[in-house]
Amino acid sequence: MSKYAIGVDVGGSHLSCAAVDLDKQVFFENSFCTISVDNKASSNEILSRWTEALLQTIQIIGSENLAGIGFGMPGPFEYDNGIARFAQVEKYYSLNGIDVAHELSNRLNLALPLRFMNDASAFAAGEAWMGSASNVDRSISVTLGTGFGSAFIVNGVPVVDGEHVPRLGCVWHLPYKGGIADDYFSTRWFVKRYREMSGLEVEGVRSIADASLTSESAMSLFIEYGNNMGEFFSPWLKKFEAGVLVIGGNIAGAYNLFGPAFEGALMKNGVETEIRLSSLKEDAAIIGSARMLDPEYWHKIKPILPKM
Repeated sequence: MSKYAIGVDVGGSHLSCAAVDLDKQVFFENSFCTISVDNKASSNEILSRWTEALLQTIQIIGSENLAGIGFGMPGPFEYDNGIARFAQVEKYYSLNGIDVAHELSNRLNLALPLRFMNDASAFAAGEAWMGSASNVDRSISVTLGTGFGSAFIVNGVPVVDGEHVPRLGCVWHLPYKGGIADDYFSTRWFVKRYREMSGLEVEGVRSIADASLTSESAMSLFIEYGNNMGEFFSPWLKKFEAGVLVIGGNIAGAYNLFGPAFEGALMKNGVETEIRLSSLKEDAAIIGSARMLDPEYWHKIKPILPKM
């Protein structure tokens, strides 16, 4: 088996990729490449940009050493077949219905496996393999940012069904207060609540975090956010018996502001799960998706992909 795999993190405005040594569990930083992508461009332009980044990493490690490429891909997507299903979303709409695996294989001129999993699952799998949850059997990882990503992991493998996890093995769609969890734990909640409280428009959480240094009302948003998270997550952390909850994503940078309220709410609800910030950060999804090229791991995760 060729011991190197390329992992790919497909973001809303970029693609990042790097090589991982599957045997030694080593992330090759010198193979890292990231490239900006217009998610509203034509399918040809998007695929051309992705190909450009991948070829840069392939050139560094050599195609002769490559086992294949794994992608952490946002949904909706046919992860088992490599076909995009972006009909109901704005990002990458032009790829809807396209066999991404076939198109990229042709462009890269590679007769090697291209494998796909959900991006939040890839992040969680990376943290469980080489990151903040690598020393526990059961973990949950969340990404807090533009969206609210999550995955439940047992022995490195995402759990997508069963009585101890929500439907689809993630929590963004679950009812919470007047809407769904994604409404309350993503960036747009902060922007909306800050506008309601102050009358000011901001683009993201960083501006509110800066304001919290001098504004009690801005600080109160983070306390409210932390309390809400604790209330929401407590039942699932107990039901799943998670040893660790890993927190990543852009909002994690403000953990010092919402973390105390969050951990206080968990303690109040009798949760003993340890909270850890992501140690791999943006590399987690790259590492998790690259692991799909390990034959033993692929055997475990392949049956799960159609359910993601």
